[in-house]
Amino acid sequence: MQHDATQGPSAGPSQAGPHPHGGSPVVADGRGARNYAIVTAAYWGFTLTDGALRMLVLLHFYRLGYSPFTLAFLFLLYEAAGIAANLIGGWLATRYGIARMLAVGLATQITGFLLLSALSPDWTVAMSVAWVVGAQGICGVAKDLTKTASKSAIKLTAGEASGQLFKWVAFFTGSKNAMKGVGFFLGGLLLEALGFQQALWLMAGLLVLVFIGVVGFVPRLMGKAKASKSARELFAKSRGINGLAAARVALFGARDVWFVVGVPVFLYASGWTFTMVGAFVALWTIGYGVVQASAPALVRRSADGLSTEVPAARLWSALLAVVPLVLAGLVAMQVPHLEWVVVAGLGLFGFAFAVNSSVHSYLVLAYAGSEKAAEDVGFYYAANALGRFLGTLMSGLLYQWGGLMAALLGSGLLLLICWLVTLNLPLRRELPSTPVAS
Repeated sequence: MQHDATQGPSAGPSQAGPHPHGGSPVVADGRGARNYAIVTAAYWGFTLTDGALRMLVLLHFYRLGYSPFTLAFLFLLYEAAGIAANLIGGWLATRYGIARMLAVGLATQITGFLLLSALSPDWTVAMSVAWVVGAQGICGVAKDLTKTASKSAIKLTAGEASGQLFKWVAFFTGSKNAMKGVGFFLGGLLLEALGFQQALWLMAGLLVLVFIGVVGFVPRLMGKAKASKSARELFAKSRGINGLAAARVALFGARDVWFVVGVPVFLYASGWTFTMVGAFVALWTIGYGVVQASAPALVRRSADGLSTEVPAARLWSALLAVVPLVLAGLVAMQVPHLEWVVVAGLGLFGFAFAVNSSVHSYLVLAYAGSEKAAEDVGFYYAANALGRFLGTLMSGLLYQWGGLMAALLGSGLLLLICWLVTLNLPLRRELPSTPVAS
């Protein structure tokens, strides 16, 4: 029979001793801090090139005359591939260790870059689009394999103390998104200085160096444990993990439904240059990352790791839902200087969204089991990828149907769903059932 623990994550059984395969959490001592720093640095390198890739593809194909909706289509497989990649990646990281999955993710990204660099200007438009979509799909798999392995490593290196875990998760997530913003700038710079093909070669070379660092310095068996033996076992998650996964679909769908196509096209149609739009997206992403890293200072922490953090997730979801709904009303009224009103609204949205995302990223690790943390994280980020995919698809459809106002209303509706789901999140961590002596 399954029962609730009266204590939070700090009471987990994993502290009894090390797992024979190195799968138990490493207390946040010098060794844990060292492994955390190595994994974080590796993911920084990956994210830098991933952000640059998005800007490279966006700018290069915009320059070739592709419409904004075709540009959004180029990224659909990138998002869709992450759904399966997270589920499979979490299982593989549990079975074979985090270091191996980091290496596989990096190698997959390098492969995607090299395939993109083989794109020929002599190909037809249809063939070029198919090639780019396929290569982007490979890069989407790489991104989510690497992210799942990296986030799982934090669970192992930070130990079970909620304060340390929240701080490390927040810094990792925030710094990663700030690095992605830097990558947007880097992509434009490399495209201007080196061109599409040579920029991809340079980024592939950078990832080779990161790959060598991971193979040489990340403990080979870190995170290795007994993986689920069936799909039924893999999907049999706790109420907390399932609830967070559902909330994550709605949360990230709500962001991308107006951010992927709606905002860039609206600002461009309002007279902004593409450079201005790209710079704004990059600065927004960097600011979003800074707020994420600062989230522990904005959310009061509890001794059990859940009793104040879960209500915080509910509060910030409700506050976030208000922003796109108010903006939709202002768009409908056609207030003066509407583009700057939207920019200011996006700033408020980004602040509340960053806190929401950071709290969710902490809670999934607080709810996750120790031995199969990678599987739990992979399941959760598969939901994240599903939300991004649906948001990207709906962004183009809703904007084409009803302009920015339709996209904002769609965002508000998804956020209301997110808030309703968080109302059902448990305030105590569910522990695996244990046999009762007869």
